Amino acid sequence: MNVRYIDKCPLCGGNGFEKKMTCTDHYATGESFDIFQCKDCGFLFTQSFPSEAEIGRYYESPDYISHSDTRKGLMNHIYHWVRRFMLARKARLIKHHCGLNKGSLLDIGTGTGYFPHYMKEKGWRVSAIEKSPQARSFAKEHFQLDVDAPEALEKHAEQSFDAITLWHVMEHLEHLDETWETLGRILKDRGVLIIAVPNPTSSDAMKYKEIWAAYDVPRHLWHFSPSVMQQFGAKHGFILCERHPMPFDAFYVSMLSEKYKKSPFPFIKGMISGTACWFSSLIKKERSSSMIYVFRKKEA
Repeated sequence: MNVRYIDKCPLCGGNGFEKKMTCTDHYATGESFDIFQCKDCGFLFTQSFPSEAEIGRYYESPDYISHSDTRKGLMNHIYHWVRRFMLARKARLIKHHCGLNKGSLLDIGTGTGYFPHYMKEKGWRVSAIEKSPQARSFAKEHFQLDVDAPEALEKHAEQSFDAITLWHVMEHLEHLDETWETLGRILKDRGVLIIAVPNPTSSDAMKYKEIWAAYDVPRHLWHFSPSVMQQFGAKHGFILCERHPMPFDAFYVSMLSEKYKKSPFPFIKGMISGTACWFSSLIKKERSSSMIYVFRKKEA
């Protein structure tokens, strides 16, 4: 298997790393992957992950909900219910930060197309990008959305969008620096960049350690703490304006983590754990299972 070995930190350029843990791919293969941390800046990453040409098979599971839209099992039913709630919240967040009722939006890693469809219904001019042909076909069939493959990202003109969103996508992208540079080029000067990622310094990550479902190796290549995400934005000319917790993620991730532990009654145990983690994030939002980061260009 062709792998990418990280010998230089993508954030600070350092080359001093230490192994933090070994995680298992519970979704697709049962293989193990190591997570390392940069000694200089604290950035966590999956070491020796499959190359772009190889990683597709790690998404080939009927349970991978972002691509298959499966409703199999109780936890996936909960995922669909939470998504309906979050679509409205995401729309309000964009409207608040853009100051626009309608505008131009690019959604990267759109999955099966629910979010761009929702925004299109709200009157936004929507473009969407998705790697999975299966997910693109679903979006076309169910929402009449023409979703582009990732190669289309580079083809967008400068300052094309009022808002660019990546909902749980940045952790999947191999070419981090190139992506950040492109986002800065195609975002309007007063546009907003909104990125949601799992938080490896969250209460549930601390509880479950290597079993924490949101490590999701090897699909998740990078693991962004709040401080690391702010540093990445600054490196590429962005200012972090706001951070928002994603309270429901703790429940879903805790239930999956209990399932991976082979706990009896993972739903009940996950709900209890998720509730405790949710209360922890109310006290300090940086403990939230996932975080939403809102960036603007520095020059704006």
